[in-house]
Amino acid sequence: MTKKNYRLLFLSTPVGALGSGIGGGVELTLQNAAKALMAKGHEVEIVAPEGSVTNVTKLTQIAGTIQTSAQTQVGADMVVLPQNSVLENMWSYARESQDQFDLLFNFAYDWLPLYLTPFFRRPIAHWISMSSLSPVMDTMVSKTSALCPDAIAVNTRACADTFSHGDRLMIMGKGIDLTQYNFVAKPEKPSLAWVGRISPEKGLEDAAKAAQTTGLPLHVFGLIQDQAYWQQIQTFFSKAEIHYEGFLSTSELQQKLGQCSALLMTPRWVEAFGNAAIEAFACGVPVISYNSGGLTEIVRHGKTGFLVEMGNVSGLIEAVSQLDQIDRFTCRQQVEAEYSLEVWGDRLEKWFEKLISSYGKTRII
Repeated sequence: MTKKNYRLLFLSTPVGALGSGIGGGVELTLQNAAKALMAKGHEVEIVAPEGSVTNVTKLTQIAGTIQTSAQTQVGADMVVLPQNSVLENMWSYARESQDQFDLLFNFAYDWLPLYLTPFFRRPIAHWISMSSLSPVMDTMVSKTSALCPDAIAVNTRACADTFSHGDRLMIMGKGIDLTQYNFVAKPEKPSLAWVGRISPEKGLEDAAKAAQTTGLPLHVFGLIQDQAYWQQIQTFFSKAEIHYEGFLSTSELQQKLGQCSALLMTPRWVEAFGNAAIEAFACGVPVISYNSGGLTEIVRHGKTGFLVEMGNVSGLIEAVSQLDQIDRFTCRQQVEAEYSLEVWGDRLEKWFEKLISSYGKTRII
């Protein structure tokens, strides 16, 4: 039977323009998903807030008020939708243009797209990028997964387990474009890296303390989301050699990341996945991470990095001293086998085939 090529509408996160870094790892995930599926012959259009940029495929920009990030609403039991909401406007566009597509792919960690699922004429696939944060999202994830089986996917089993009825969620992993990452067998000089949004839940202070204790330079990559938090770290760890490298393109990031001895990942919350981990592996860089969330399903302890107890900075420091036990090529081999765009594209394609084939069974209108 001849494989059908799908027309897909991707709806980006409403918390910031695509390419700004405000959306965190979701921005890379969306664009890599587009690449993976386009390589298989599918057509993709991306809808994102005004000011977005991408060189991957057709982009439709939507004006409106940016949505507040879910991380600032932890524990919320109510929905906040600002006037002239960009989220509302993006989904109005999706409703009006849905008949041009076979499936819509939602990347917003928000209540509204989940609620709308059974009211659309086309199936909607949802990528839930973070773990459980609020009762209102938990309830809607549970309701939607019951009403529309297989419509919701998460990165890892650890992420799924934070939701009630997590067994109903699809585990999809992720993929990156390995052609964009150069393997570095040995860095020019010892140093550590930290990659992510600079915000309290990411735990940068633990990496700074480890760097200060070991005496190794710490290269920090990512958007400064909380300026006061960043200033506190610089003040508290004034003896540490911390270099802020900025929010970089993939090409720039991999060049600098590949020259580091290890990537420290120190989240204070349940990290749903950890894009930076597989990006580091692609460069041959081992990962030293806290043993919680999705990172426990990525890092192979003693082979591609080390897992230590959350908050145990002494454990981070000890792991740094054991880096000579890690073969950097093994890190690259793991990402090639498990996280290539080809592997991920196969999983996404099979998921979409399943949703499209069952289209109509869960519609309300």
